[in-house]
Amino acid sequence: MRVTRSLLLNSVLATTVVCGTHAAFAEDVIPNHPLLSDSFLFTLSGFYSRNATNAALGPSGGGTGVSVDFEDTLDLSERDATPMIGVVWRATDRWRLEAEYFELKRDATRRLSADLEWGDATYTAGSDVDSTFNVSDTRISAGYSFFRTRDKELGAGVGLHISKLEASLGTTNMATEGSDVTAPLPVINLYGAFALTDTWAIRLRTDWLSLTYGDYSGDIRDMSIDVNYQPWRHLGMGFGVRNLVMDLDVDASDWHGQARVNFQGPTAFVTASF
Repeated sequence: MRVTRSLLLNSVLATTVVCGTHAAFAEDVIPNHPLLSDSFLFTLSGFYSRNATNAALGPSGGGTGVSVDFEDTLDLSERDATPMIGVVWRATDRWRLEAEYFELKRDATRRLSADLEWGDATYTAGSDVDSTFNVSDTRISAGYSFFRTRDKELGAGVGLHISKLEASLGTTNMATEGSDVTAPLPVINLYGAFALTDTWAIRLRTDWLSLTYGDYSGDIRDMSIDVNYQPWRHLGMGFGVRNLVMDLDVDASDWHGQARVNFQGPTAFVTASF
């Protein structure tokens, strides 16, 4: 009986020790990446985008105009590297604010192979046309993480893309015909982050909305997936992919027509978190 009781006590003690050790080990292996715990995250990225741009500027007398492919027809660059900056602030454990900005400016000169209509001007075949198309986008959003653990996060929010488009055409013999528009485009967004280890993590985000309001009609889609490597406490780096699509019909005093832009490609970035 004593032997049995001793074996039972030893078994209980051993089981308790093993379970405690296992629980401690399990807790230790849960990743603790700064991406999911720091209050501030600053990102400086390089975006190597493939560009697809179509726009139409209607004449002042009315009409939407003829859509122009700025890459194929006017020789604007199809590949560009542009910087982006972004910041995330965790105001509380679940609430966050984000902001991001990028700008792409392009211009080219090309001899036309066919007549081209833009606004009130008609550029004839054989003309050397100077073209410009600039895009900037400021993204601001507020989000709430409805699921959050030390190594995982899922959330949703609302935001605003303030997108500015500038397009112009001209020749040495004709005045430049151009226009610009700034479109504040509200969006809803989903985001997530997953720590794989203490130094590796994945984050993703998507913005989308389709609506008609005021002078604007269309939709915007913005998606990014990033792999973050942070070997130092406050500094990291990574790579990802980005796709931004804006599809607008504009009936404003500055621009009466259409604009379709699509930027997609890989990104590389450095981060600082605190």
